[in-house]
Parts: sequence; C-alpha cells; structure tokens
Amino acid sequence: MSKVRVRAVAVMLAAAMALPVVARAAPGTTTAPAVCPAGEPAMLVHITGFKVRSGTIRVQSYGGDPEHYFDKGSYLKRVEAKVPASGPLDVCMPVPGPGRYAVSVRHDVDGTGKTGKSDGGGMSGNPHVSLFDLMLKRKPSPDEVAVEVGHGVKTVPITLNYLAGGSFRPVEAAS
Repeated sequence: MSKVRVRAVAVMLAAAMALPVVARAAPGTTTAPAVCPAGEPAMLVHITGFKVRSGTIRVQSYGGDPEHYFDKGSYLKRVEAKVPASGPLDVCMPVPGPGRYAVSVRHDVDGTGKTGKSDGGGMSGNPHVSLFDLMLKRKPSPDEVAVEVGHGVKTVPITLNYLAGGSFRPVEAAS
C-alpha cells in the first residue's frame, strides 16, 4: 500500500471514530482515576492490545441518541492518559446516570495529537471494523457498541486495533 493511501486510511480512521486530529485538548478533557467511585454510575474502560508502549490514550464516552454515537464533538466526557509501561490501562468514565452508552479509544502512538498510520483505536463491544468501513466512514451499529450502565460500575473491555498488512485488527501486545 502506498504511503499516500496509508495516510488517507489513517485520516479516515480518525474521522470514522470521530476523534479529532488536532493536538489541543477540548474543554473538559481530564485525566481520570483508574478506580471508579463505588455506587456511582460509571464505565471502567479496560484497554488491552497495545502495539507499542508510547504515546497517549484518549477515551471518549457517548450517550443520548445511539445513532449519534461517535459523531464528532458529541462525546459526553473525554479523558486522556499516558500509555502504561506494561499491562492494561483502566480508565474510569463517570456517566450522568443509568442508561445506554458507548466508548471510543484512540492510541496516539507518538503523542502528537495528529493521526498517523501507526495509531490505533477501538470501541466498546469490540466490533469488527474493516478498511472498507473506514474508507466509507461507516460506524458500527449502536447495538454492537452499546453498554448498559446501572447504578454501579460497568467494566468495558476494549482491545485496540491497528493498521497492519492491509487490514485494521488487533496486534500482539508489546512486551
């Protein structure tokens, strides 16, 4: 695949996942604790499958109309964290109350805030997303990504996917 095509796919990946490609943090962006307060509605996002142990992770939660999950600027909360030296990353995403939500994750490998061909991402429900889906900016169905949150903490496992060999898929975890 040519460098131009790879870059185009990376840009489309960012658009498809509604993750901004500029380096500035949005108002309300925070670094959240890994442990959620007991008894309050929240999603504990458990992120695995890091390709490399560098850069930053951006986690965004979505609520409201499921047809608008992952639309640019429609997130409820955004949290940024450094990639841990080893193991998974747990991020607490408080939500306004019990209900149906979704989560997107972006791994900015070089930490620049700009989308590159090495960057990865994932969504709640770990839906399969093909390069064709990315190129056509198709989002997974709301039923595939929906997370039902009650009055406590709901764990949401997300496995990161990266562009590899012409597909967008999980890779072996970095040691």
